[in-house]
Amino acid sequence: MTKKYPMSQLIVERRTVKKFKKDDVPVDLISELLEVASWAPNHKLREPWRFVIYNGKGVEVLANLMADVASKGPKMKKSPEDLKKYFLSVPTHILVVMPEDPQPFVREEDYAATCALIQNFQLAAWERGLGAFWKTDAYLTLPEFREGVNVKPGEKIAAILHVGYPDMVPNPRKRTPIDEKITVIEE
Repeated sequence: MTKKYPMSQLIVERRTVKKFKKDDVPVDLISELLEVASWAPNHKLREPWRFVIYNGKGVEVLANLMADVASKGPKMKKSPEDLKKYFLSVPTHILVVMPEDPQPFVREEDYAATCALIQNFQLAAWERGLGAFWKTDAYLTLPEFREGVNVKPGEKIAAILHVGYPDMVPNPRKRTPIDEKITVIEE
């Protein structure tokens, strides 16, 4: 059942989900959520993103690639077997890929827009009963991984999103009161 949220409640109640139910996530739902997310502000409507979705048997392809990269590359926090097991436990993975413009200002604007899209996706997914885990691990920059997922030179993997129906929703964690982070200048 889909819950309807006021926007501020949705933002506050969204959680990063790391444990998912085995239930499949329909690709058409992912596509619908990405369509909504694509309304993120982006300078000159460049829409600096593309997506690679691993779903169904595609999850196994990505899990095998992860295990292979982990076994050959620099030591990671998890063993190749544990990485493969985790990737197999997630129903859908989405690589968010963006161009790396040679001009630093444009590149930064594109990255900011892509991050806004990712947050939009997480909020839209949460509203529809899906959880997401936004990852930016170092393996995303490894040549073996980039080649394995068809990311070309001049492109950046902004994130990998692990997506599924939550098996466990974490409790909220305390945030610093925003007043401690605000400086007001009135004159």
